[in-house]
Amino acid sequence: MAILARLFTWWRQNTVGTALFTWRKGRQVGVDQLGNRYFDERNGRRRWVLYAGEVEASSVPPEWHGWLHHTTDAVPAESPLRRDWEQPHMPNLTGTAKAYRPPGHLSKGGQRARATGDYEPWRP
Repeated sequence: MAILARLFTWWRQNTVGTALFTWRKGRQVGVDQLGNRYFDERNGRRRWVLYAGEVEASSVPPEWHGWLHHTTDAVPAESPLRRDWEQPHMPNLTGTAKAYRPPGHLSKGGQRARATGDYEPWRP
């Protein structure tokens, strides 16, 4: 069963075809802070990523996203593009337990603080 899942499920990890293509034609150029590994084809035409965990495109940091889409040829591992004022990259957490939930959300009791100041609710 695990072999069939490995052969046909691309949403968990790379498929056997991707692993073979990477082994045969790929050259690893770097790894990001989340453990995602980045490859390019030896002739330089294609670039791709093998995700460290769940296959989620938002887990690719912006500098690697630019490299993957041929926006820049500078490999981020060799020449970091981050400024000291930039916040670290965070993947999209929507739909996970770590997603942001504002005060008043049902999972936080469903009650928010009363509005103060000049706010008046509309009444029909």
